Amino acid sequence: MLDQGAPPHDRTRTVPASPGLGARLMRRKPVERLVAAGGQGDGGALRRSLGLWQLTMISIGATLGTGIFVVLGEAVPKAGPAVTLSFVIAGLTALFSALSYAELAGTIPVAGSSYSYAYATMGELIAWICGWCLVLEYGVSVAAVAVGWGEYLNELLDGTIGVTIPDALSAPPGDGGIFNLPALIVVLLAMAFLLGGARESARANTIMVAVKIAALVLFCAIGIQGFRSGNYEHFMPLGMAGVSAAGATLFFSYIGFDAASTAGEEAKNAQRDLPRAIMLSLVIVTALYVLVAAVAVGAKPWQRFNDSEAALAQIMRDVTGQSFWGTLLAACAVIAIASVVLTVLYGQTRILFAMSRDGLAPKVFGRVHPKTGTPRANTVIVSLFCGVLAAAIPLGQLADATSIGTLFAFALVNVAVVILRRTRPDMPRTFRVPLSPLMPALGFGFCVWMMGSLSAVTWVVFGVWMAVGLVFYFVYGHRRSRLATPEK
Repeated sequence: MLDQGAPPHDRTRTVPASPGLGARLMRRKPVERLVAAGGQGDGGALRRSLGLWQLTMISIGATLGTGIFVVLGEAVPKAGPAVTLSFVIAGLTALFSALSYAELAGTIPVAGSSYSYAYATMGELIAWICGWCLVLEYGVSVAAVAVGWGEYLNELLDGTIGVTIPDALSAPPGDGGIFNLPALIVVLLAMAFLLGGARESARANTIMVAVKIAALVLFCAIGIQGFRSGNYEHFMPLGMAGVSAAGATLFFSYIGFDAASTAGEEAKNAQRDLPRAIMLSLVIVTALYVLVAAVAVGAKPWQRFNDSEAALAQIMRDVTGQSFWGTLLAACAVIAIASVVLTVLYGQTRILFAMSRDGLAPKVFGRVHPKTGTPRANTVIVSLFCGVLAAAIPLGQLADATSIGTLFAFALVNVAVVILRRTRPDMPRTFRVPLSPLMPALGFGFCVWMMGSLSAVTWVVFGVWMAVGLVFYFVYGHRRSRLATPEK
């Protein structure tokens, strides 16, 4: 009702209508507001302690090892010797998206990675969808890598003390086991490091990255001795479709190069160092992947890759005829894969931290411990979830589900670059994607193409995952969004 005591000229004034559903779904969070909130959590703030070297090692730690140590045995039967080409295709897909990540990481240096970039450019609903895909990318990939860690642990135990963990306790249901105990253990070990603080975790990761690079160089030095050119005679036995299918699976091995972008609120000079760390890590990882894959296929006929998750250790043993080298590589792989679990788990916690700060995830994920400057409750919850997932689900299903979520998020990042160029051309950028919008368009196209190469079952899983996420958003996040109550 109108106020009867109001002046005559005020009696015609009406209360502004609240925004419609479409407007609320498209509401964007200004870049300045995203950056201003950087590091701030409930009860404390994240500490800026990471430089270029640590950021690069975080990206390499989250990326290097997964595809080579774990997924190679699954990819070779799909593509044959052309698996090296599959690595190149997956690397190109990652490269186009990495360029877009580098520009946005330098422009919007916050913990939310592509979730925050989408929030600033495409609105809240798309941001939520992107964040939900990142939960699939990071959280599920932690579980997938942990499964492979258990395989190499068994190789190490067998080569040193002649004992292996029984299948019932080292394989998930469906793979001949009941519960994958090693996978759960490595996630809990990573959790313990993360609870100590970002700087301490970065130091441990740097040591582990050095070990994994040394291990891969050692493999190449020994594996080349068993190289047979005849193994490459039928280079593409399963055609381009096989190369594409293997590339989609191997894209899982590039997941993690964007991990540096999740450290935006703990970097000393985020705008300068984040783009450099992302690009440098991707170049190093791609070069090692292609080299190791070429040596592996040259040393072992592709028909003999039988989905082994410890393929490199077996090749070392076959080439030398001795168990020592395979055991040594298995020991290095145990350390190397643990670093992937550590850094990817780190990225997952920081993304949920950013979503919680925006009101789209429960507040518990945004609480920061005042002494360590880390989101402790967040870390424990995510670790337990990933550990149970790793213990209960087979590797292949986890890898493909992670790939499709990652490709979807990467596609959105390529779109976000173009939108931000048009809407905020005046913003300072420490790195710019060359030949924009062509390069982002290529990145988007490659992501869509590789998504199409994944199986129908993977698409069904992805559809169910997205449906669950949308229900959670409309029931919880949409109502509690900080943009719905700007005064908070």
